[in-house]
Amino acid sequence: MAGESLIPGGYLKLIELGLEDCVDEIDAQRLLGYTLYKDGKEAQVSFPLEKFQSHVAGRTFHNGRFVQRLRKKVASLHNISLEQGTVTSLIEENGIVKGVQYKNESGQVLTAYASLTIVCDGCFSNLRRSLCYPKVDIPSYFVGFILTNCNLPTKNYGAIILAHPSPIVFSPISSTEIRCMVNVPSEKVPSVSNGEMACYLKTQVAPKVLPELYDSFISAIEKKGNIRIAPNKIMAAAPHLTPGALLIGDALNMRHAITGGGMTVALSDVVILRDLLRPLHDLSDASTISKYLESFYTLRKPMSSTINILANVLQKVFSASSNPAMENLQHTFLGYLRLGGMFSYGASAMLCGLCPSPLSLAFHFFSIAIYGVGRLLLPFPSPKRLWDGAKLLWVASSILLPYIYSEGIRQMFFPLTVPAYYRTPPKKDPKRNFMH
Repeated sequence: MAGESLIPGGYLKLIELGLEDCVDEIDAQRLLGYTLYKDGKEAQVSFPLEKFQSHVAGRTFHNGRFVQRLRKKVASLHNISLEQGTVTSLIEENGIVKGVQYKNESGQVLTAYASLTIVCDGCFSNLRRSLCYPKVDIPSYFVGFILTNCNLPTKNYGAIILAHPSPIVFSPISSTEIRCMVNVPSEKVPSVSNGEMACYLKTQVAPKVLPELYDSFISAIEKKGNIRIAPNKIMAAAPHLTPGALLIGDALNMRHAITGGGMTVALSDVVILRDLLRPLHDLSDASTISKYLESFYTLRKPMSSTINILANVLQKVFSASSNPAMENLQHTFLGYLRLGGMFSYGASAMLCGLCPSPLSLAFHFFSIAIYGVGRLLLPFPSPKRLWDGAKLLWVASSILLPYIYSEGIRQMFFPLTVPAYYRTPPKKDPKRNFMH
């Protein structure tokens, strides 16, 4: 799907990697936050960037342009060799991954051997099955298309409309284009080929669109070949140690795309893995290296679990529901953001990847729920209001707790009790003074 979002936490990871110039010269747009709309009311979520230099912000852009910049940057390094091809399988010998088999541009089947193979083939990975226990859930699909000749209400701010039947997300991806993504439940996806999708968007979604975007919205729907559909995949990280290989990014775990946090998680994985590999001088002992790199799966949890759970929870909260408690939770969330101060600051810091803290996530989510109960009980409690408050707490807990459980309670909240957290680099073998 055209367009990509990089939240500020991900941009900081680009800086750590020395790759921040890869978002230059691609007409990338600065992203400073989002405005949420529901039933005529709005709440603005500004990323807390006051402590950073002026260039630090989110970015939205065409994914292909960014990838080409990355490739150009990598190709300029003297110790990197690029080979274009499609990996078809991992090469395993006695339970150890030795490399990959791939097809080059001419269709020739070749092999590449390495002491460590890093598998990062994304959300449609065909290699992850031998390295983890994949359990993929697809709660919804994003229907996406590009709008032109229009502007969002607030410059450098995306827009999220909490509409029935589907939340709608708008974000600029160039100086002349706005990406629109409509979240559609998996069981209700109309067909694009026979025109059902265009009809659905015009009749069910368009009436909820902001007036200043309406005409461009209709024009984009009518443009042939403009509508694309992509599944929103959710998969918790469940790797099993395999000597000679390591999973990172969307190949390892996925979250709903509504917050645009996927690239930030992937870049955070790269930074952590880089720091783990730096002290190593020899990768030839696959079993020893695999045991040492097990710490990667715990060290990544603060960033990955915070962004994953926040995205998956917001997808459920933002989606239309006939449950009155869920509707109350939506209004409560907007009201909580409008409180300002530490309330909106903490929530927006997590949303943009600047506060990778599972404890903070749990605190703010239950604060939102308690705030909602308080709103329901005012001006004075009654048996019905008490019951509505109990239902709201139950709904909030039933949304959050399963995601915490799937991410791993121990790794999230008690990482110091995980033995792998303390793994140190293997001692250098004096007989080996080079890295394979």
